[in-house]
Amino acid sequence: MADTSILASPGAAARPAREHFAEQYVPRFVDKWDALIDWDRRKAAEAGFFVERLRAAGARRVLDVAAGTGFHAVALIEAGFEVVAVDGSAAMLDQARANAARRGHALDAVHADWRSLGERLDGTFDAVVCLGSSFPHLFAEADRRHVLGEFSRRIAPGGLLMLDHRNFDAIRAQRYKSSGNYYYCGTGAKVSVDHADESLCRFRYEFADRETYTLEVYPVLKDEIRTLLADAGFVEVETFGDFKAVFDIFSTDFVIHVARRP
Repeated sequence: MADTSILASPGAAARPAREHFAEQYVPRFVDKWDALIDWDRRKAAEAGFFVERLRAAGARRVLDVAAGTGFHAVALIEAGFEVVAVDGSAAMLDQARANAARRGHALDAVHADWRSLGERLDGTFDAVVCLGSSFPHLFAEADRRHVLGEFSRRIAPGGLLMLDHRNFDAIRAQRYKSSGNYYYCGTGAKVSVDHADESLCRFRYEFADRETYTLEVYPVLKDEIRTLLADAGFVEVETFGDFKAVFDIFSTDFVIHVARRP
């Protein structure tokens, strides 16, 4: 795959990464990811949203299927949950293990593609979390449906799925402006939309040292996800905008869905 630091122009033809999403996370980009997030500011912004819902559901064992560099996996461990971390990027998992170790934790981490999750994991969990707008890495609708089935099979009856994504409703309507107050709270990088249409969104990450990277994802809409969750058998689907139950879709950074497996 081409070096992800090489950008196409905003009007360039869409060239989705599709089967090679993990290759977008080249090591130098991964090295910068934690500065982009700012763990302390992100934890403050979330204000216990995920932890509170997991505790209210009686969850104990959690599968973090989009671990990235480990922010949520470590936060959940420190909140008292038993966590297994999964990611499709080996570079991300290496950084997650290192981050956990620096905080005194041994991270149970598994390198796996969601589409074959059952081949890498045994048993079920009280909850699956898929956060950091990771689900949009799946470009094909068949993959999105299959993966939600894989997630469902990893959740014990009555357990939760928590899944989020950027506000692609606003992005596709060209009405999106990130506040920088929630997921990507770091101050050393600028994140912008380089290209957006109904089938592809390309984000541009510009760092203070002038290194630039892009990520290509499928711009899934809020109601599209809700339909997929219902079709996959999930019930009691709640949707939040920036952790609020009542929100303006065009003034929201991230959309979060919380659903239950019957």
